[in-house]
Amino acid sequence: MGEMRVAVVTGAGSGVGREIARALLDAGYRVALAGRRLEPLQETARGSAAALAVPTDVGDPDSVAALFDGVRAEWGRVDLLVNNAGTFGAPGSVGELSSADWQDVVQVNLTGSFLCAQHAFRIMREQQPRGGRIINNGSISAHSPRPRSVAYTATKHAITGLTKSISLDGRAHDIACGQIDIGNAATEMTSGIATGAAQADGTIRPEPTFDARHVADAVLYMAGLPLSANVQFLTITATAMPFIGRG
Repeated sequence: MGEMRVAVVTGAGSGVGREIARALLDAGYRVALAGRRLEPLQETARGSAAALAVPTDVGDPDSVAALFDGVRAEWGRVDLLVNNAGTFGAPGSVGELSSADWQDVVQVNLTGSFLCAQHAFRIMREQQPRGGRIINNGSISAHSPRPRSVAYTATKHAITGLTKSISLDGRAHDIACGQIDIGNAATEMTSGIATGAAQADGTIRPEPTFDARHVADAVLYMAGLPLSANVQFLTITATAMPFIGRG
């Protein structure tokens, strides 16, 4: 394999996170699998000796610190962080959503991504050879909202700002940061979209989806670049999803 490469993938117990983690394992990475529950993480690992399953609440500073302390103790470095953990949370318009439901989504999607990036950044800055890459999962919602998704949409727009700030702050330390914005990858989280999703005109219509493995392939490409090159933003969608244009 050559030089050991160490990755941390959050939300690794299902969906896109599972696909990304398995693709990295197949590509020869040591991969720390972070997620709320141990059993799905172990299922993602499929018994691989290169996988480390770490139950983690990304919105909890102590839990995130324990994750990265464990990775450093196990492998001594972090070369890649994939900030994938996210939740739609309770649906609601800006006039409906409770402050508690708002905070729940912000805690996972935004604060969780910040906390993981902060720990990865500090390790990457100090390690030898120094540097690394952070890839944030934005979403098509980082560009355009679905109805009644104010918390999810606001946090995903905020991920774009986080990505840009990490990119700028990381330049002096050989830390690259990019964002992948995904539209309708077929996972449990998006299963309802294929049967009927709320449209901007108030109708409910099924939308096309695509195989989440293509997301993993895109992340592998981003991760495989030398630190002198960076995919700043990559958008991958089901070709016919109602995003470009007006639906």
